[in-house]
Amino acid sequence: MKVGYVRISTREQNTARQDVLMEKLGVERVFTDKLSGKDTQRPELQKMIDFVREGDVVVVESFSRFARNTRDLLDLTAALEEKGVRFVSQKEDIDTKGATGKLMLTIFGALAQFERETILERQAEGIAIAKEEGRMSGRPKKAESTFEAVYWEWKAGKVSAAKGAKKLRIARSTWYRKVRELEKEGIDGGAVIELG
Repeated sequence: MKVGYVRISTREQNTARQDVLMEKLGVERVFTDKLSGKDTQRPELQKMIDFVREGDVVVVESFSRFARNTRDLLDLTAALEEKGVRFVSQKEDIDTKGATGKLMLTIFGALAQFERETILERQAEGIAIAKEEGRMSGRPKKAESTFEAVYWEWKAGKVSAAKGAKKLRIARSTWYRKVRELEKEGIDGGAVIELG
């Protein structure tokens, strides 16, 4: 029996192209997941693996629809092989019926993973360069510029420490650290305080 597996990353994407291919290849039963392929914990994938029997053929449009990394790809195809099930990836023209297909599966899987890792490295390098050039500053800085004014309100009993921290949008631990720093500088010691 020919069994198909179709996956799209989001519900907004369309399975039509993969569905047409499955029909063209004479697939009798199709399992479809509409979620990321970041791991193998996909409901329809697991159902498909439970469903197939010795002599069946699992067909996918591309092995990237089946697994997102080499380890998962090899683990899944090994699980199928243990059950006596062939794996066919149409786009890459891979068929695990013979040794050549198994070798090609491993090579293509490794190349795809290498490409994804290279893309992630380039993204990380781009972000680092953008930060160095000041084009990307990360999270916006919290409003701490009026700390001293709120500090005096707190000292006068007009606000609590919790309200002071909330007013400045800082954590209470940051509030107390800044209080210690301010008082260590001697602002509370010899300064003339005008609260009115």
